[in-house]
Amino acid sequence: MCPRLPLPATGLFAALVFTIGSLTSMVNASASPISLFDGNSLEGWDGETASVWKVEDHAIAGGSFDGNPKNEFLTTKTPYKNFTLKLEYKLIGTEGFVNGGVQIRSERIANPPNEMIGYQADIGAGYSGSLYDESRRRKMLVKADPALISSLEKLGDWNQYEIRCEANRIRLYLNGTLTVDYLETEPNIPQTGLIGLQIHGNCKARIFYRSITINRLPDDLPQAATPPK
Repeated sequence: MCPRLPLPATGLFAALVFTIGSLTSMVNASASPISLFDGNSLEGWDGETASVWKVEDHAIAGGSFDGNPKNEFLTTKTPYKNFTLKLEYKLIGTEGFVNGGVQIRSERIANPPNEMIGYQADIGAGYSGSLYDESRRRKMLVKADPALISSLEKLGDWNQYEIRCEANRIRLYLNGTLTVDYLETEPNIPQTGLIGLQIHGNCKARIFYRSITINRLPDDLPQAATPPK
């Protein structure tokens, strides 16, 4: 057994920096899922809680059958970067563009103040399981296969969304089946931001969200270099 020699000052400093960086990344990750909704209140969330968002039967409820004149979002107060988000949703509507969605890596915008900008895991109106770019590129980044969604989604009932954000890769799962595997190639698109729950405007509909959990992943995950196969 050879005796261990003391590290030189420069080596000791580098080791210390590496250790601190590794610990920071570990702190930003969670070993097990964390609940974002306590089932009884909107603590930890921001939005129009006077008339749009409320808690009903241990679920977050948004919208009205009398009509929703504009998009509304309920957002986390904390931004997230890399994570696995799981939730259940139920969308019921009678008229108009019956739609909602889950914003990820998103931010509120000043004008109009009810809107958000960022990625959206879409819900309803033929777009469930798809990835949309809300108020930014304003286009569907990946449209899920309609036949697949028709076989997976339970209309007017509870469905599970799983959203995985890992560096520049985003994957969506609807009721356990992969519907989107997207690789962001534009360098200036933010990879951190708020999570938001949407009820779309111009419809008579209500949307419900429950069992919302997040498993935070390390901030320093490597960027994917090639599109997923």
